[in-house]
Amino acid sequence: MSDFNIIEYYNKYKYGDDILRQLMSFRIKRILLISTVYDAFVFERDALLGEQVIGEYMELNLSSPPEIDSVPTGEEALKQIKTNKYDLIITTLHTGKTSPFGVLKEVRETQENLPVVLLLTSMADMSVVEDSRHPEFCFDEIFVWKGDANLFLAIIKSIEDRKNVAHDTKVGLVRVILLVEDSPHFYSMFLPLLYEEIVKQTQHLIIEELNEREKRHRMRARPKVLLAKNYEEAINIYETYKNNLVAIFSDMRFPKNGKDDEEAGLHLLQTLQKRGSDLATLILSSEIENAEKAERANTAFLHKHSKHMLHRLRNFIMENLGFGDFIFRDKKGNIIDKAGYLAEFEEKLQHIPEESVIYHADKNHFSAWLMARGEVELAKNIRRMKMKDFENTEAMRKYLAKKVLEVQKKRNKGEIIHFHQYSRLEENEIVLLSEGSLGGKGRGLAFLNTLLMRMEDDQIFEDVHIGLPNTAAIGISEYDIFIEQNRIDSKIQENMVDEEIDNIFLAGRLSDSLENKLIRLLERVNYPLAVRSSSLLEDSYSQPFAGIYRTYMLANNDPDPNMRLKQLMDAIKLIYASSYSVGTQQYIEHIGHQLDEEKMAVIIQEVVGTKNEDYYYPHISGIAQSYNFYPIDNQLHSDGMASLAVGLGKMVIEGGNVFRFCPKHPKVWLLSMEDMLSAAQRELYALDLRSNQMGLYGLESSTLVKLPLAKAEEHGRLKHLASVFDYQNNRLWPGLNRKGPRIITFDNILKYGQYPLSNIINRLLEIGEAALGMPVEIEFAVDLDRRNESSKHPTFYLLQIRPLAVSSSNTTVKLSDYKKNDIILYTEQGMGNGEITELHDIIWCPPEMFNTIETLDIQLELDVINKKMKEKDTNYILIGPGRWGSQDRFLGIPIQFGQISQSKVIVESGIKGFDIPPSQGTHFFHNVVAMNIGYFSVAYQSEDEDFINWDLLRSMKKTGKWKYFKHIHSTKPINVKMNGKTGEAIIYINKKT
Repeated sequence: MSDFNIIEYYNKYKYGDDILRQLMSFRIKRILLISTVYDAFVFERDALLGEQVIGEYMELNLSSPPEIDSVPTGEEALKQIKTNKYDLIITTLHTGKTSPFGVLKEVRETQENLPVVLLLTSMADMSVVEDSRHPEFCFDEIFVWKGDANLFLAIIKSIEDRKNVAHDTKVGLVRVILLVEDSPHFYSMFLPLLYEEIVKQTQHLIIEELNEREKRHRMRARPKVLLAKNYEEAINIYETYKNNLVAIFSDMRFPKNGKDDEEAGLHLLQTLQKRGSDLATLILSSEIENAEKAERANTAFLHKHSKHMLHRLRNFIMENLGFGDFIFRDKKGNIIDKAGYLAEFEEKLQHIPEESVIYHADKNHFSAWLMARGEVELAKNIRRMKMKDFENTEAMRKYLAKKVLEVQKKRNKGEIIHFHQYSRLEENEIVLLSEGSLGGKGRGLAFLNTLLMRMEDDQIFEDVHIGLPNTAAIGISEYDIFIEQNRIDSKIQENMVDEEIDNIFLAGRLSDSLENKLIRLLERVNYPLAVRSSSLLEDSYSQPFAGIYRTYMLANNDPDPNMRLKQLMDAIKLIYASSYSVGTQQYIEHIGHQLDEEKMAVIIQEVVGTKNEDYYYPHISGIAQSYNFYPIDNQLHSDGMASLAVGLGKMVIEGGNVFRFCPKHPKVWLLSMEDMLSAAQRELYALDLRSNQMGLYGLESSTLVKLPLAKAEEHGRLKHLASVFDYQNNRLWPGLNRKGPRIITFDNILKYGQYPLSNIINRLLEIGEAALGMPVEIEFAVDLDRRNESSKHPTFYLLQIRPLAVSSSNTTVKLSDYKKNDIILYTEQGMGNGEITELHDIIWCPPEMFNTIETLDIQLELDVINKKMKEKDTNYILIGPGRWGSQDRFLGIPIQFGQISQSKVIVESGIKGFDIPPSQGTHFFHNVVAMNIGYFSVAYQSEDEDFINWDLLRSMKKTGKWKYFKHIHSTKPINVKMNGKTGEAIIYINKKT
């Protein structure tokens, strides 16, 4: 794909937006500390220098705290500087023969960009500094050590901020706080306080964030603190960063125009107000009489010598910079409520009194709170808006709520977010209900959802909306807790049947934490739910476990919330139980794994569809594969294959009558008119909305119902999906404007472009194959009545993606190399690759012994035969009519994989009047493909060279005869060859041995 770069989107998935990686590019990784041995001891002892730095980095989850090398003299320092790379030098005043000024001069002449900071232990030393100051070389900063353990962190952060601020404000909208103070004594006190609060509040915001990308962003995008020591520096910083400034903390007295000005701070803020600034401002002064001047200037005041300075500074930061919870107050300032999350804020905003909305809007509290959460542009827009800009208070409230909701959706789109009590399931995000792996199905959904959302931002899909249904996930940690706390392993006995196992699980209890979250979730979710398995091994390349575990569809509409909760929890427990079921144990044993290796996550998704009377179903469900195992005519394997059905996808995945087409050639029918009529869909699956109180009892289909297509037409669902068969002209007319039999062809969509379905499928298969590095299969649903606000087309919902096992090597199959009397079967509709030798047994259902109304009995008999073959550790070739593994018992034998686990080759043979298209897309088919079991299809009257040598089969020795099957045993080995690329396959008796 020339316009598709998978690496680019993978990087966006891994790192988020590119700006996240670009922020804080300069990091102090190694520091050289020059101090006397005594000072070094004091720093380590009193300041706990190493532990402080390391601890702060660990708390913010930042990597690689800086290393600190310590030397006692300036001479030793110069040696170290020549041989090692440092990012910062901190020097005290007493450094031996080579003074700190000598060190500074040497550094400036050799490494002019290396920051050098002078650390004094007493303000009295400032006179020494002034007397020895070099006219050409200046320290980057001068700080005064008063025993504050946080000073070293402030020094590191201050230097990093100065180096990074220009870049980070440009690319990342990082906020800036300006501190104007000329006294090293006071800024050495204030900077640690400021950074301490910023670090604490950043930690709070990190905890508050619901997805990992925003947490990473919050770590790197904390506000920068810049220090100005005179009026001109402050003005310059304001003009440079005025679009990023959020607050100014200013001394009252500092130099202006080169002279000490006792009201410079007031002049500064008044000048900025005239230039349109409405920032949060705070005057800091040693003179209490300046409080009145600050009040007249409408700015906050803080006395530097107040006993409560730290507390008041913290309150100012919390209220004016938006850190912490949002505290809703009435017009008198009394607390009404509070909100910690954006979702909680948005919900409570809609219910607080109008006077509270006005109070906070007038004081710019809304904008400050949003600014602290990184929503710089929105915060600035809100800050500029006044009550007069809205028709009334209610209009402002609705505007704010709408914008905050948009922020939430933007942040969480394509992300996995942690559940909280205000969580609502939204399209294109996954809410995590418990920790641990999401399992195979969940991993695939999470990856592709994230990838697709990044692509949607770049409009990879023009005028089309691709979405993931509202989704929640229960990580495998809950499964471990459930198994352990309910002592499941001690209760499961050998030879238990599934019903007994189900009852043990149903009697167990989910954790209180999960149950409480499910209660909260159901308070906000009023649509039908699909509860799906997602085990650790599920949907992997070599063992997909397709169809082995359970999925439950729940109406979720009972008026009693306790009943809805019970059904949901029962579904979760029964999915857990399916990991212990007999079929699962057989499957796991067959693939060479242990039962205790498998663990179960659970996916809870909105069912895609629309309510029609007492039923719920989508217009279209389908499966598509990027590799076609049975291409016809000029089609290629790489052109893919898709299967569509009206209604729920159970019809497709269980091998019912569905419509198949090649996405690259959507206008080409794969069947003749006669075959299309006989294989057309006649029924559809729907969720029965009257099943809200029905017990599940392990039956996945207990809440589903089969409806005739006529019912769907009554519901108005077939308009673009069906055609009418014209007997007289032997043709199909798209649409429903004529009288006659309705045949599902999807012609209005596939041939006449009513909806770009084939284009979407092709694109998704390309992207999926590029992302997974192998052919893929996707499950999807489309509801033509649901239209996304960003697109004029209905939404295409992606339900699942999994790798598809396709062999890359070839085995040559040449019919002329074998004697015809030795060939049992030859087909060009084979699947699998390689050679299977030393088989001696065939289990065969002859056409005359097959009856479509007795397929359930045939299934049970085959299960018994397979168990006997398993006891003998004997593999076999299975041959029988119809579609193996179909859950429609009139299309074939509804066998489960575990019931034929000893088979190495499976043959679907046609009989007169009973040719069924191959089983591409079914769960049964997917498991067979993944295990490289030979899977062949031979029509009754093949137009190709395909054949089954019925006479040879009938002449071979029978070792056992059953009601429906014959067991053939050959003393000579039966070999199988399969060419995975061409589809050619042959089964023959090897008489050469």
